[in-house]
Amino acid sequence: MSPAVQLRAPRPEDAPAAWRLVCATGVLDVNSGYAYCATFRHFGSTSVVATADERLAGFVTAYRLPERQDVLFVWQVGVDADFRGQGIATRMLLWILEQSACRFVRHIETTVTASNSPSRALFRRLAQRLSTDCQIGPGFGEPELGPDHEPEELFRIGPLHRSTP
Repeated sequence: MSPAVQLRAPRPEDAPAAWRLVCATGVLDVNSGYAYCATFRHFGSTSVVATADERLAGFVTAYRLPERQDVLFVWQVGVDADFRGQGIATRMLLWILEQSACRFVRHIETTVTASNSPSRALFRRLAQRLSTDCQIGPGFGEPELGPDHEPEELFRIGPLHRSTP
């Protein structure tokens, strides 16, 4: 029986474990430990970590776009191999949307490679769970990412149906 997974806002000291988790996936872009530390400090109100018995089970890094505050951009979703298939990624995304920092969010955007079937399925399921659309269009290609990175398509989920605060 696996331990209960708890969700909470990330802290900078969660960065090393997040970095190790990303490295272990073999599919996520590995950023510097500093990038995770700064993201957790500056975007903690729109990000989340999942823990089980003090172990990092997963995380989501996200932020509201400065020029479009009603859009939450999901940068990275990582779930430890031991915790996959339990709906943790969906739980984390829904948890972020419940936070006060996201009360005015009407759309979620993220970019996903064509080969990342789990993430593509995650965001399509999220749109279904939220009873809204998931549009897929051009995201980042070789001009932005360079020749060594697979192109990423933009997933746009929304509009989110929320009651007026």
